[in-house]
Amino acid sequence: MSHAYPAPAKLNLFLHVVGRRADGYHLLQSVFRLIDRADTVHLTLRADGRVVREGDLPGVPEDHDLTVRAARLLQAHAPSGAGVSIRLDKVLPMGGGLGGGSSDAATVLLALNHLWQVNLPRETLQNLALQLGADVPVFIFGQTAFAEGVGEILHPVSAPPAWYVVLMPPLQVPTAAIFAAPELTRNTPPLKIAPFSAGMGRNDLQPVVIHRYPEVARHLEWLAQFGEARMTGSGACVFASFGTEEAARNVLRQLPGTMQGFVAQGLDRHPLHDFCA
Repeated sequence: MSHAYPAPAKLNLFLHVVGRRADGYHLLQSVFRLIDRADTVHLTLRADGRVVREGDLPGVPEDHDLTVRAARLLQAHAPSGAGVSIRLDKVLPMGGGLGGGSSDAATVLLALNHLWQVNLPRETLQNLALQLGADVPVFIFGQTAFAEGVGEILHPVSAPPAWYVVLMPPLQVPTAAIFAAPELTRNTPPLKIAPFSAGMGRNDLQPVVIHRYPEVARHLEWLAQFGEARMTGSGACVFASFGTEEAARNVLRQLPGTMQGFVAQGLDRHPLHDFCA
């Protein structure tokens, strides 16, 4: 029997680079907001102890696939013989700053924690998730979060109800290259945790990306006609927040034929939040 689970996207409502560790990793502050645009992860349990990916993911060998790595990571805590076949229905663009790959991996961890009856607590699962990437733990955390460190220190915060127009420039932005850019500002003063307000902060990576990728700048400029537009993560996707679904859909209806986008609602909880305690 195959089980289907959502892997929701995230937006960085702001993203500050506040320093750099001795090992080269950047110290960040951000607010992560989950939205109801999602990939779908299909899992079919196996009894032969194998983790198998069904179908191809262009440019991603099976052994490098975060969903496969996530399942193999959790196997160490699972009953003998626990295996799974994994198939992805991808909706979220790769290299778009929406956290699609990280979310897919987190959904595998959450779902298999439940299906394999591993029952690891949330904090343990977050620590496992960090081995897969800095963005994976927030999807296990499963709610709007103020993030610090490399993104792994998470605190719950409240964000107002919102609908988002998200535009998807037709390109992938390499995260590592943006963080390595010599022109990147790395000394934004740290914020104290406070109630989140719309328009708070900025994305420190945005000036670097729009200088290198004029298409991102073009999408930002168009969306800025209707509200405060900013980039999520290291790009390429950009978004603006609206108070009602009608207002967001009215903006999307005006989108030029040369651009692609969607409307999504902010989520307070991950759909699989209750799969671990």
